[in-house]
Amino acid sequence: MALKDAAFDVDNAVTREGHRGMSFENAFGGILSFMRRSYTKDLTGVDLAVTGIPFDQAVTNRPGARFGPRAIREASTLQPCDPPFGWDINPLAEFDVVDYGDLAFDYADVAAFPERLTDHIRSILAAGTGSLSLGGDHYITFPILRAYSEKFGPLALVHFDAHSDTWPDDDMARIDHGTMFYKAVREGLILPQKSVQIGIRTQNNYDVGVHVIDAPKVHGQTPAVTAAQIKKIVGDHPVYLTFDIDCLDPAFAPGTGTPVWGGLSSAQAAAILRDIRGINMVGGDIVEVSPQYDASGATAVAGAHAAMEMMCLYCWNLRVRATV
Repeated sequence: MALKDAAFDVDNAVTREGHRGMSFENAFGGILSFMRRSYTKDLTGVDLAVTGIPFDQAVTNRPGARFGPRAIREASTLQPCDPPFGWDINPLAEFDVVDYGDLAFDYADVAAFPERLTDHIRSILAAGTGSLSLGGDHYITFPILRAYSEKFGPLALVHFDAHSDTWPDDDMARIDHGTMFYKAVREGLILPQKSVQIGIRTQNNYDVGVHVIDAPKVHGQTPAVTAAQIKKIVGDHPVYLTFDIDCLDPAFAPGTGTPVWGGLSSAQAAAILRDIRGINMVGGDIVEVSPQYDASGATAVAGAHAAMEMMCLYCWNLRVRATV
């Protein structure tokens, strides 16, 4: 394909032949999918499935993260005509990446949601495919980790956020976006000594043993130093990466349910994500984009870029493991 194809190509989400290749259809038109990848439920030979989790039970302040997957897909249409900047890997051209569509669930049966999501991710992993989830409030990571831990055992967690989400909560049936990592440690889904939270800037004395690189520390050192610290903590252990968009300062991402000042810039986040290449990433998610609070669309743009960086990290890991 070439740029001239924009005059003829459209709806690559359903018309593309095969799962690889760039897309030059007009950004403002066509059927939406993440990065113009093929929409499919057939995961045969697929390396990575992007899936939307439009779940929004309760956030601290402003609801609306259920619209995050749709907004991230729309914002991603600005990227798929070029290789990802700063990488010597191009997942869109070199790997089979698809848009697996959204999780279906009964919005009125909230109690049934966690197991429904765990089953959804199980089905992806059972096909030998990795998942990249577009949320949705941050609770979604907990049911996803259950599926991942069944396959990989207890995981290392790399967690970008303004909040630790480790407030004590021993009622495992409660669906709460601020307690799920406390529960993940308690259930043995993640190893705290191998896990790290980046960008934290809210007080919580219950860190459950997870390493914390808070926002002031990130600001006081280079992104390369922060990335080196992350890589040292997780080592070669299988890593699940979760990126809450409120890790970024509200100046860069105002469209979130719990904005907190003093956060990372988009430049810092981009540099850190690129510099942790080589971690043994097995899956990830981007959560809590609430587009209705950001008329500029900057939050969704940040979410789409973060998701693309995670795609690069995942595919980089596939390349490394294939050559070992």
